[in-house]
Amino acid sequence: MGSFKAAGNDNVGIVSAGVAYFIFLAIVPLLAAVVLSYGLIVDTQTVSEHVHALAQMIPGPGTQLIGGQLEAVVQSSSGKKGIGLAIALAIALFGARKAANSIVVALNIAFNCEEKRSFLKSNLLSLAITACGIIAAGIGVTATTILTALSSMVPDISGSSAVISKLVSYGVLLLGGIIGASALYRFGPAEDRTDARWFTPGALFAALGWMILTNGFGYYVANFGNYNATYGSLGAVIVLLTWLYLSAYVLLFGAELDAALEKPDYGAA
Repeated sequence: MGSFKAAGNDNVGIVSAGVAYFIFLAIVPLLAAVVLSYGLIVDTQTVSEHVHALAQMIPGPGTQLIGGQLEAVVQSSSGKKGIGLAIALAIALFGARKAANSIVVALNIAFNCEEKRSFLKSNLLSLAITACGIIAAGIGVTATTILTALSSMVPDISGSSAVISKLVSYGVLLLGGIIGASALYRFGPAEDRTDARWFTPGALFAALGWMILTNGFGYYVANFGNYNATYGSLGAVIVLLTWLYLSAYVLLFGAELDAALEKPDYGAA
């Protein structure tokens, strides 16, 4: 119960809203960074196909919103080569770092520690988190593409290949989520957590909770939530912001859970 009380004391709901806002603002430069990085090794058409697969992870109308932005980024980056590409990538990374910085601030609140790192070190950490996120997204898209290709090569026995492919995809996503959350909980907070375990209950909760939340929220939006009727053309934006908020909440609650398990008196006040 300590994690619930600590989450309330730390105003996780409000902090999650702030994180979601900064991630939302960073989406365009972050997508640009993903596309530009991925475009270094594959052609524009392949990038377009694969990034659309990445957009499918976002529930409901958010898929079309992000898909459109991805297509625009792909088209605008197709002519960039050499030094121009490097400059565009650097600008994209710099623009997306604020989202990572907001996560670091939120983790400091969750683990109840004060930021003592220098401005340079804090920004380098934010850039590192952003770069790791881009790499993870690229690996995720590549893995999804490979699994789809492999499933098409395997004889489909009563739909079994599709089921197996889906299960493997979820397994890879869960493992990647645990590793990502564990890395954030380990290196994000200002306190020294190098002796912390890599696989923690909080990281498992965050990864599994995010998968359940994304699928559940996607089902709700598709079948019950008519956001376009209420918000009009802003419906897709509202869906995306809500999903980002819920995702941030799950991530931060996982941090609160780990903090409560490491310090039994945490949140007791």
